[in-house]
Amino acid sequence: MQTKTKDLVYIALMAAIICILAPISIPIPASTVALTLGTFALYLTSYVLEPKKALAATGLYLLLGAIGLPVFSGYGSGIGRFASAGGGYLIGYLFLVAISSRCIHRFPHRPLIQIGGMFLATLVTYSIGTFWMARVIGSRFWATLPAGALVFLPLDTVKIIVSCWLGQKILPYLKNSMEKTTA
Repeated sequence: MQTKTKDLVYIALMAAIICILAPISIPIPASTVALTLGTFALYLTSYVLEPKKALAATGLYLLLGAIGLPVFSGYGSGIGRFASAGGGYLIGYLFLVAISSRCIHRFPHRPLIQIGGMFLATLVTYSIGTFWMARVIGSRFWATLPAGALVFLPLDTVKIIVSCWLGQKILPYLKNSMEKTTA
């Protein structure tokens, strides 16, 4: 029973970290979607939690935002955010953590594969988000791609590398802590 409680604590902790970092946003003149630290928090979540737990933390974050807590970019909230131009990115977050966490935990000692998996997950997320944005603003996918994804990729590459480095530093401490309390 103790392990289950610990799992819930880690899920809640990572959801809280996402809730703290995701609202911090920088408007980009070239896009209707702001640059946020949400993806960085999700990369860290993917690193710290196994896939199902990472999905649970992300789902909790999305639920908290949907019911009105100001945890989305620019401190926004509400179910209506899912229908906005940025709504596809919110849904894409689930794919981001599912793919990232799977790659990270399947290849624990292969940082280049982890980085590749996180980058692939980012591309999937941005494809979903850009498709959604194109629908909402009445544009075509390819016309929306520069403002919906390409403008974010350089900084997201940096976020991926930093979160991979940081995750490798944090994970041994968490595993050590888990072993001590379950022994």
